[in-house]
Amino acid sequence: MVVRRELSDLPPRHRLLQRKQDRNHKTDAVILLIMLDQLAFTQENRERIQAVENSFGPSGMSLIRPDRVLIGEGWLMKLCRRRPQPKVFFLFNDILVYGSIILHGRWHRNQHVISLEDIQLEDLEDGVIMENQWLIRTPQKSFYVAAASAEEKRAWMEHIEDCRCKQLQHAGCQPGCTFATTWIPDRASAICMRCSKTFRVNKRRHHCRRCGFVVCNACSKNRAVICHISTKPVRVCRLCHLSLQDHGELTQDEVHLRGDSDGRKCSDESDLVMPEYEATSDDEANERVEHHAPSNWVECHNSWTPFNYLKPDHQSLNLTGLSSHLT
Repeated sequence: MVVRRELSDLPPRHRLLQRKQDRNHKTDAVILLIMLDQLAFTQENRERIQAVENSFGPSGMSLIRPDRVLIGEGWLMKLCRRRPQPKVFFLFNDILVYGSIILHGRWHRNQHVISLEDIQLEDLEDGVIMENQWLIRTPQKSFYVAAASAEEKRAWMEHIEDCRCKQLQHAGCQPGCTFATTWIPDRASAICMRCSKTFRVNKRRHHCRRCGFVVCNACSKNRAVICHISTKPVRVCRLCHLSLQDHGELTQDEVHLRGDSDGRKCSDESDLVMPEYEATSDDEANERVEHHAPSNWVECHNSWTPFNYLKPDHQSLNLTGLSSHLT
């Protein structure tokens, strides 16, 4: 029978060897625990991303990528053309996804995906319409959002900015400097901000995509390509159209390109319609809670809370903390 000798009874050389072996075993155990934790999180993360993807149905784009991590999700109020509306937001380590809420949050539609590299945040004071608000600027569209509390607002802004900085550092690129202007809400003006005529049932409100002003159809018949917004012609007011023309930013075709009252162009060229992300006067009015027949994949959504932040530290296997476990 072999009896293990006490460490104090061993010669100095043997004691050093024993300590080294114990340290190696401890290191292996810590690495194994980290790998198991990482494996469990990877599977959980994939399931959560799959649930988000499924919630948008076939109209949404695929969100699963090997290096993508779901950081958090929740409901925010987005200032739309007519009034603030609740939207669901999903923050990933590289993108921000939001959409409309239907069927008590189990289904979503109108998916919008924004690269974090293209986002700029601006903190704002509480307004008359919304409290705990801030501005999200992107090249295609800029909009106001608000959280339910100051703590949630701070958490959202800190997480978005942290992920944005890490993404820029990882990609080795500089943040963008061209952003879309914010639209002035419909209720902010009862008259056209160009001709000052009163809006009526037969004189609808529209928005210039370049300046964001609320204008009538007569003052916004022109169309122009604004590169950072869309590759297709979008609605612009007369003043912005003249400004673009004076600066030589319009092609010869765009100088005479015009649209009718429904936003359709009046030329015989290919069907250059408004981009899908740009709502017309009636689009956002149709965003309401609707009832859909639930599918079986909705079950995995039941455990989610209306506001939940995940652990962003699991983005990669990190062994730098081993030294603290070994002391």
